[in-house]
Amino acid sequence: MLVGKNISKSYGNLNVLNTLNITVEKNEIVAISGKSGSGKSTLLHILGTLDVADEGSIYIGDTDVTTLGERDLARFRNQKIGFIFQFHHLLPEFTALENVCLPAYINGQSKEDTIPRATELLTYLGLAERLTHKPSELSGGEAQRVAIARALINNPEIVFADEPTGNLDDHTSEDLFELLLKLRKDYNQTFVLVTHSKEIAARCDRILVLRDKQLV
Repeated sequence: MLVGKNISKSYGNLNVLNTLNITVEKNEIVAISGKSGSGKSTLLHILGTLDVADEGSIYIGDTDVTTLGERDLARFRNQKIGFIFQFHHLLPEFTALENVCLPAYINGQSKEDTIPRATELLTYLGLAERLTHKPSELSGGEAQRVAIARALINNPEIVFADEPTGNLDDHTSEDLFELLLKLRKDYNQTFVLVTHSKEIAARCDRILVLRDKQLV
C-alpha cells in the first residue's frame, strides 16, 4: 500500500531524515515511534504528501506521488488519503455531520450521496445522537471520532494519524484504538500512526522506531 524509498529531509543545516525506507502492507496498522524531535511527524507529513522530501520517492498504491503536480497531488490527497491529527481541527461553525461531509463536497460528491454516507460513518462510530452538534458541544473523544469519520468519508486507501490519542485520557485512548481495529476489520483500512504511547504502539501490527534519521 505504501513504499517510501531513500527519503531525505533537511531544514537548513539540520538533517532530519537520511535515505530512509519504509513499506506498509494493505490492511496493516503500523506505529512510528521515537524520541521527541526525532522527525516522526515530519516523516508522517512527507508520506501523507503534506510536506515534500528533499530526495526519494513515495508510492501509494501504484502511484508515485512525488511525480504529481500540485493540482493532481491535491486531488490525489483528497481522494486517496485520510488524516487524523492530535487536535481534531474540526471547523467550529459547522455541525459534526457538516464537518464530515466537507472532504466529499471538495471531491465533487453530491449532497444526496454524501449525507447518507456521513451519517452511516458517524452512526458506526457511535455518534448517531451527535449529528447536529457543533465541536464545542462534543467531548474530546467524540470530536476525535468525528475527525475519524471525516478522514474516511472519501474511502481513502490509507489513513495517516499523528498522535491521534495524544489529547485523550487513557480510557478514551483505548476506546479510540479499538475503533481503529474495528475499522481495519470492517472497512479493510490501512493505518500509519505516530504515537508516544507504548501501550497503543504495542497493539499495532508493527512498531517502527525512528532513530538516528532511520527507521528500525
